[in-house]
Amino acid sequence: MRSPIPPRTQPHREGGTDMYKDRGAVGSKAENGSFDRKRINEVLDKHLEKSSPSSSWGLNGKDRLVMPSTSTGNFSSLSKNKCSKEELENNSEEDGSGSDEEDTTWISWFCSLKGNEFFCEVDEEYIQDDFNLCGLSGQVPYYDYALDLILDVESSPGDMLTEDQNELIESAAEMLYGLIHARYIITSKGMTTMLEKFKNYDFGRCRRVLCSGQACLPVGQSDIPRIGNVKVYCPKCEDIYYPTSKDQNDIDGAYFGTTFPHLFLMTYEHLKPQKPSQQYIPRVFGFKIRKP
Repeated sequence: MRSPIPPRTQPHREGGTDMYKDRGAVGSKAENGSFDRKRINEVLDKHLEKSSPSSSWGLNGKDRLVMPSTSTGNFSSLSKNKCSKEELENNSEEDGSGSDEEDTTWISWFCSLKGNEFFCEVDEEYIQDDFNLCGLSGQVPYYDYALDLILDVESSPGDMLTEDQNELIESAAEMLYGLIHARYIITSKGMTTMLEKFKNYDFGRCRRVLCSGQACLPVGQSDIPRIGNVKVYCPKCEDIYYPTSKDQNDIDGAYFGTTFPHLFLMTYEHLKPQKPSQQYIPRVFGFKIRKP
């Protein structure tokens, strides 16, 4: 059996604040990282078979979290490109880009991945406040490890993790960030960030011809993870559509939630367009089709 992940040593916090100390880069961050969801899902399923047949979030053994099966949903996960120390040194000597990669935070790296254009960068101060993360520890496996990965907290020397365990943590980090993201974008600061993306049409345009390219907003059909993937909401025709990108179709809708687009338009009322006055009329040889 695979050895369980050792108990996580919590990072030092100063006084009563939630500021993480001794933060550093965790691994190397590839600028053009790629998803391998199928491979990660296989690892997760194997992990479940060897750990417990339970399909609920819970504890197994000594503080070992069990994850639900991935066969009924898109448990999105990501895998960073791992480079050896020698490769990093060689790349740094050749083009001097090593320092830039080290300065890139996990959050910036994650949001820059292809297919993650809908995500905004959540402020680290927001993530470091435990009040904002209330209830998430029971929903996300390997919560402490995933949180440290998101905040680039250095792993302690005693944490010896296998490749499979690292992949599970990376997958959990994406899920945790997504759930935090859903909470952040309905704050005033989060909406300001999403406003810029809305103005830049980062969420795409409505596919309906009579909406004349109206800018859309991301929305989920459920606030519970693994229920459905993200959709785009058109403020003009007030309907939802699938994203144009196949990569974006794999994103969990709970990472944006059911509230965001409607609260966004209530906050920025001047951005809410009038409903289209025109309606498509089916015709046969120029004559309207008579309804039965």
